[in-house]
Amino acid sequence: MSRRRADEPRVRAPRRRLRLPAWTATLTWRSAVFITVMCCVLAALLGVLVHTAVTRQTVGHAREKALSRLTDVTAAYEAGEALPPRSGLDPPGLPASLRALAVGGKRGTMVADHLGRPTMWAAAPADGHALATQIDYSQSARTINGLDGAIVGSSLLAIGATLLVGAFSVTRVTRRLHQTARVARRIGAGDLDARVNDPRTADPARRQDEVAIVAGALDTMASTLQRKLVSEQRFTADVAHELRTPLTGLSAAAELLPPGRPSELVQDRVRAMRALTEDLLEVSRLDARTERVDLAVHELAPLTERVARTFGPGTEVRCAADGPPVRVETDRRRLERVLGNLIGNAHRHGRPPVVVTVDGPVVTVRDHGDGFPEYLTAGGPQRFRTEGGGKGHGLGLTIATGQAGVMGAGLVFENAPDGGAVARLTLPEYVRLDHDDEPPA
Repeated sequence: MSRRRADEPRVRAPRRRLRLPAWTATLTWRSAVFITVMCCVLAALLGVLVHTAVTRQTVGHAREKALSRLTDVTAAYEAGEALPPRSGLDPPGLPASLRALAVGGKRGTMVADHLGRPTMWAAAPADGHALATQIDYSQSARTINGLDGAIVGSSLLAIGATLLVGAFSVTRVTRRLHQTARVARRIGAGDLDARVNDPRTADPARRQDEVAIVAGALDTMASTLQRKLVSEQRFTADVAHELRTPLTGLSAAAELLPPGRPSELVQDRVRAMRALTEDLLEVSRLDARTERVDLAVHELAPLTERVARTFGPGTEVRCAADGPPVRVETDRRRLERVLGNLIGNAHRHGRPPVVVTVDGPVVTVRDHGDGFPEYLTAGGPQRFRTEGGGKGHGLGLTIATGQAGVMGAGLVFENAPDGGAVARLTLPEYVRLDHDDEPPA
């Protein structure tokens, strides 16, 4: 059995914190708890004050009645007359503390149970004994108990009514906040036409609360952002269109140059500029969200192999051997465009081998280079952003991401643990019905 050394530090087990359900963090829940606690505190405070005041008044009235009766009893005792009923010297049932007070030469009153009923006792000294009398305190006790029950009932009723009114008011506010949050998420997803359109912001004569101010600020921000993006998209499209005509003429003129190295360089640069112009036009169409898909059913593995073969023997294609051929419902032209951009990017910016894996409806393109930059894996491709040394993805990955979104596919960029960039394209798999005998395209 091993023993811990005296100088060895003691490791404490981490303390587990109590995790509350997620709904307890909502504004509605917190407001309900706050309203309930405040109502309970207020009801308790008012109940104590009312109970104390009424009890003091009731007890005072009973005490005055008992002392008045004690005065009559004392006068009868001193006159040697018969004492009234429920009076006497050291009567049975007299509380010991009140007896001691009377024997000590002082008058006093006290409420105590006698024969199972609340009784108000009054006692005074008489020749070394306690001369005492009693009156029935049952009615006063029932009055106080009834008052306490009424206080508790009215407090519960007030708490319930306050909760209903508070929940209604808070729900109206939270509903508007949720609407604002939904619009903000739609704007974040690219729907720049989304607006809150709070009626309080449309009418300047109406007073605006904090929620209306936030909704108005969100609508203003969305409108400003939309105008800027539309202006940039229009500028990109106009530039690409204006470049097309001179580039067409320049390409024709380059074909007339005499054969040689300078002619090859000019023609190569013209082709690069024409490809860049076409990419700009495609990006502008994707930004405008005017693209329409031409869906059909295709077998994924043969289509992927055909695209990979266009990049030569440096691309390895691996397909899952077990199971029937995977069929996807997609736009073939757009899918070939996305795969071509991903594989071309892997050859251009990574290192061989470039491996394309088809596993079900998922196509993975991996190279063995330095991997994607951190900003790309975190926030996606950014057009025209390049890394040092002339490395960068240009517009290829931006177009691949846009076309994947048009097809309804998911495209994720990440880095492999052992090095290399990984682009994973997940396509919507085609589910064949029993009566569907249509062959794949």
